[in-house]
Amino acid sequence: MKILLLDTNFSSGPIYDYLVESGNEVYVIGNNPNDFLAKISKNYIQSDYSIISRTRELVKSLGIDCIVPGCNDRSFQVYTELNSNKQYSLSDTSEINEIINNKEKFRSFATSIKLSVPRLIKTKEVGNIWPIIVKPVDAYSGIGITIIKESEHNMLQSAISFARENSRTKTCIIEEFVEGQLYSHSAFISDKSILIDFIVEEHGTANSFAVDTSRVVYDFSEEMLSKIRKEISLMVDELDLVDGLIHTQFIKQGNSFWIIEVTRRCPGDLYSYLIESSTGFNYAQTYTTPFIKQKISLPNQPLKKANIIRHTISQPKEMSFGSLQFNLPIHIHKFVQISTVGDFIKSSPSGRIGLLFIRADSKRELNNVYEITLNRKLYSIR
Repeated sequence: MKILLLDTNFSSGPIYDYLVESGNEVYVIGNNPNDFLAKISKNYIQSDYSIISRTRELVKSLGIDCIVPGCNDRSFQVYTELNSNKQYSLSDTSEINEIINNKEKFRSFATSIKLSVPRLIKTKEVGNIWPIIVKPVDAYSGIGITIIKESEHNMLQSAISFARENSRTKTCIIEEFVEGQLYSHSAFISDKSILIDFIVEEHGTANSFAVDTSRVVYDFSEEMLSKIRKEISLMVDELDLVDGLIHTQFIKQGNSFWIIEVTRRCPGDLYSYLIESSTGFNYAQTYTTPFIKQKISLPNQPLKKANIIRHTISQPKEMSFGSLQFNLPIHIHKFVQISTVGDFIKSSPSGRIGLLFIRADSKRELNNVYEITLNRKLYSIR
């Protein structure tokens, strides 16, 4: 088949590899010729795929059989628009996709069906609930977000302006700020049922709003997981979601949880490889199969439980990159270099030096290395 992949970033590499290894003729499209897939693909198309009319004409002229969105929200939105007549494969409507990805619309929808989400606050209600968080309705990776405590109430207008500046639609929301541990719940659904799911613990060390350190959790509370599955299943039914991935970030505090964000596209920074290296489950392949007209299937053998840490090497402040010096010996399972010596690195989440996957031989070693990583003492950047 001829397949168009809407992404050229390195995070979509596992998707690209699976498509090519399956014998397909794969085209990749994106604006940046310096992206990983733009460099390695013989069928790279330099174009802004969000210009729907141009991309639609390209799809037609190339005789594309299937379109696969990559690892960013815009690619999935473009996919739903290109596939409005569902001529390529199963697809949620662009309206449903907007409900999921627009934070204001999702909060309204979630509240209407009684999902566990933070409370939306109208501007006139500010002052009754503290702390609050102001965020763009359509940004990602913590961009444009401000937390305001009661003692900082005079920052509200500047926070709103900051959020709007970072929104494509110049709109933002205000909601109660809930504290706790951030997790992601990644589930694959078929015929409205959850076939398999994973819980990942997530932290932001360089930027509290951008995940840079994570690991798969194998002993998550079954009682809470059951409640999360119930709410995800309710959302799937209410929105009539088609087969594929549904990826959710939530905050847990004690016996309570709040759903923060939901997406149907593959998460970035090689999240797919974290799941695969930790459990043996081929996440990227499973994500891709519904888009190429195949049924999601489960592995025939039990999943493994490897001790793997995923860490994005980044900095709280912008800097020029010289070297990376580790402060203790570790087992590097995989390292993906993004920047080179002399590069100017923007602050997190815009700048990255590399992606590090660490393997530990025991749970004790995993916990030790994980704690050191969270304290930003694993390495020094010069």
